[in-house]
Amino acid sequence: MAPKRTILAVVADRDGEVFEHPGLLMAGMNGPISRAPRPDELIPLPEGSRLFVVPETPPIGLDRRTRQLITAARLPSSLGGGPAQAVSAFLTPAYTRTLLPAADYRRKKVQLPLWSYTAIGWCVEEERFYAAAVQVDRNNQWQPEHYDDRKLDPLVRQALRADPDNRLLEQLARCALDYHCFAAKNLFFRRWEAPLPTSPVCNSRCLGCISLQESDCCPASQERLSFVPSVDELCRIAVPHLRTAPEAIVSFGQGCEGDPILQAATVASAVREMRRQTDRGTINFNSNGSLPDEIDRLAAAGVDSVRISLNSLREDRYNAYYRPASYRFSDVVESLRRAKKAGMFTMLNYLVFPGVTDQPEEVAALVQGVGDLGVDLVQMRNLSIDPVLYGQAMKVAGEGIGMRTMLNQVKEQLPNLQYGYFNRTRENFFPAEYPNDWPIC
Repeated sequence: MAPKRTILAVVADRDGEVFEHPGLLMAGMNGPISRAPRPDELIPLPEGSRLFVVPETPPIGLDRRTRQLITAARLPSSLGGGPAQAVSAFLTPAYTRTLLPAADYRRKKVQLPLWSYTAIGWCVEEERFYAAAVQVDRNNQWQPEHYDDRKLDPLVRQALRADPDNRLLEQLARCALDYHCFAAKNLFFRRWEAPLPTSPVCNSRCLGCISLQESDCCPASQERLSFVPSVDELCRIAVPHLRTAPEAIVSFGQGCEGDPILQAATVASAVREMRRQTDRGTINFNSNGSLPDEIDRLAAAGVDSVRISLNSLREDRYNAYYRPASYRFSDVVESLRRAKKAGMFTMLNYLVFPGVTDQPEEVAALVQGVGDLGVDLVQMRNLSIDPVLYGQAMKVAGEGIGMRTMLNQVKEQLPNLQYGYFNRTRENFFPAEYPNDWPIC
């Protein structure tokens, strides 16, 4: 019998100091619906996660006596009695959120920045935070403990001195030091997956684009790449990494660029040159998959794996988020089909959101699409966006079946499908344990 847990709501005062609320139990939101978390929707807050305030947005919790939902506009007198603000977790990689923070988002005065907002509570018996999350990947390489900036800075300076005329290396140094991109840091640590941004332009106009926004209402997380690297610049970075890094991956398609499929000719030429110099390591291509013919070109050049980004396998919802400028949803589906036919390891970068992704129609579309296309792995990535903005764009009115339930249902119907959060090396595309190890926790 599971031990009893009392999980209190977590709130903040006007200065951002965080408290457990003595009179409220934790609630979460699935889409616009606030409710108590189910036991299988909560885990201890993963190490490396962070807490932050949802500004000027009152939290919602459950009264400890009546279990009724209450909006806590003000803190209890024991906590100072001032205005209360909701608190969110930002999960460390490898974990997919199951609920949004329960809050009265109608009262917020600003559009929230591009973070993935996750419900958080405080367990009285265990004296630790619990988060609404589920683990979907065992890879621990992306934990913050592996990224010590005190060791990084001299490595970046050394690399820039060794290749001072490489514009791409200068871009990645900024990504590593200013934007704290873990993939860029990997390049200078000479290990694991390293990035190869190539495109300053994109043919999507994503609602939650992290590198370019059309207005000041929703600031981008970083500046977009402003040039197309040459084949030589790409290879001077990629080849040494492929040759020497443990579990080496180089990936086109990064957060600091548009979409690399628009530079497919350059990418294909670079990949051919990389493979001429070394057959070691994995070459991955992240994209919106908007140009199917270019997928054929990249496969012929030697790309090992492709990851296509989607928020939905339903055309209307895909269009509402990606807002494609010069392609159609059918092109994305065709790119997945061609990638699989060409023998590339085929993944979805599935941008998930509680209350949208777990709606029955979404689950059915995912099962149908993944089954028909033979997708090998679905990366369950938390979509970073203001919950109100996304809910309005998706026209969400009701509650979904729950993210954990959704994951279980998809796995029951597609038992060979792999879940994950990260790209993989060639040697680890089809590990024996992965199809059978769900749930991880």
